[in-house]
Amino acid sequence: MSKHEHILDIYGSISTKTGEMLDAAKKSDWDRLVALEQDCRALIETLKRSDAGADAGARFVQRKIAFIRKVLADDVEIRKFTEPWMTQLEAYLGSARQEHRLQRAYETDHGG
Repeated sequence: MSKHEHILDIYGSISTKTGEMLDAAKKSDWDRLVALEQDCRALIETLKRSDAGADAGARFVQRKIAFIRKVLADDVEIRKFTEPWMTQLEAYLGSARQEHRLQRAYETDHGG
């Protein structure tokens, strides 16, 4: 396998992984999404260490661009599912913090 084929395989793996991440996001399977994101991050680190060099060729560049576009499209779709969940989580955490502050204030005021 050539270096360019190896790099395209990594891009393909990243593309597959982002597809799995999108599936997990659609199912609100946040634990799986986090695990897949970590796998994807490891693949990206591998990709960073695998420099294609200047002699890549047009076919390589076209396939690489296709993978990148697919990964970016998956990212946009994943955000459609994760951003509302993150907003809900932030609201819940803010509410919990407020409740905790009120509880501490009440305890302080009443010698607790």
